[in-house]
Amino acid sequence: MQPSNTTPPIKGRGTSSTMAGRFATQISVADDWNSSPRHPRTQLRFERAKSIISRNNSPDVPFSLSLNPYRGCEHGCTYCFARPSHSYLDLSPGLDFETRITLKTNADELFEQELQRPGYRCEPIALGMNTDAYQPFEKQYGMTRRLLSIALAYRQPISLITKSSLILRDIDILSEMARLRLVHVAISVTTLDNELKRCLEPRTASGAMRLQVIKRLSEAGIPVTALIAPVIPLLNERELEHLVAAVADAGAESASYILLRLPHEVAPLFIDWLYQHYPDRAGHIIKRLEDMRGGRLYDNRYGHRMRGNGIFADLIRQRFSLALRKHQLPARRQTSLDSSQFQPPTRSGQQLGLF
Repeated sequence: MQPSNTTPPIKGRGTSSTMAGRFATQISVADDWNSSPRHPRTQLRFERAKSIISRNNSPDVPFSLSLNPYRGCEHGCTYCFARPSHSYLDLSPGLDFETRITLKTNADELFEQELQRPGYRCEPIALGMNTDAYQPFEKQYGMTRRLLSIALAYRQPISLITKSSLILRDIDILSEMARLRLVHVAISVTTLDNELKRCLEPRTASGAMRLQVIKRLSEAGIPVTALIAPVIPLLNERELEHLVAAVADAGAESASYILLRLPHEVAPLFIDWLYQHYPDRAGHIIKRLEDMRGGRLYDNRYGHRMRGNGIFADLIRQRFSLALRKHQLPARRQTSLDSSQFQPPTRSGQQLGLF
């Protein structure tokens, strides 16, 4: 497969492509939100959502309920599996995904309303699974912190995944939730190579900083899993054993990995990125990916999409398993979140019943 995008990379962005999404009804090349195509500004939009908790029935992800306060992600990870979601908004899964961000301004209100619903049955909720709940705008708006405060008040268990050091801002809430067995955190660690990180995940914390985040969360008694993802053959794959050793040393209680996934528009975006930044090995990487996906770039079958198959996928599995054993890390987190404590707090003006 040859690249479709001929524009040069944009510093600080994961892609320079403005490709239309698969549901596009119109295609635009410029407007007033972006005064310079070489230095696009990030625009935050505000939305009052109609609902906030999503249900998932995939058998190969460890949650059934999720909550996402943001759409799009300024972190700009080139490979992000959530990029195609911008296609539903008639926006590009390329540059728009990382420069047109939406904040659900009533996410906290809707969350509390859902928890107060008479028929609500408590089970762990995954926060920020689609796009990072600790992306840059969170520092200013604090929606994720408000959601965590509500979860703590209601004793609602939460799982989090992030690449950001901003999570340390909320260590006070998280440590109290951890004491009550109400939270588990996963920190995604993709590479310790700063040059690779700068073009692959341009606006995320460095690998070294993510190790510090694992260390500080662990020291605060907050259970942390390291997610080595995505594993990209012939790119960050060479770091696999080193990454396992580093997260173990930082205090992670477990570790897992996910093979690079290229659903829908992510495939052409990633291929463009490969030829822009690693033209000498792009063809080899693409062929290796196809070897691990049954001759295709992506296999969406449950049980296969996260790990791949074939000799090269098996080799990664074996290497990862050996590294875990060497550093005495389990492959899955041991923390069991406690849903039995769920209790809506007494609201102002309400009187508790005597019986």
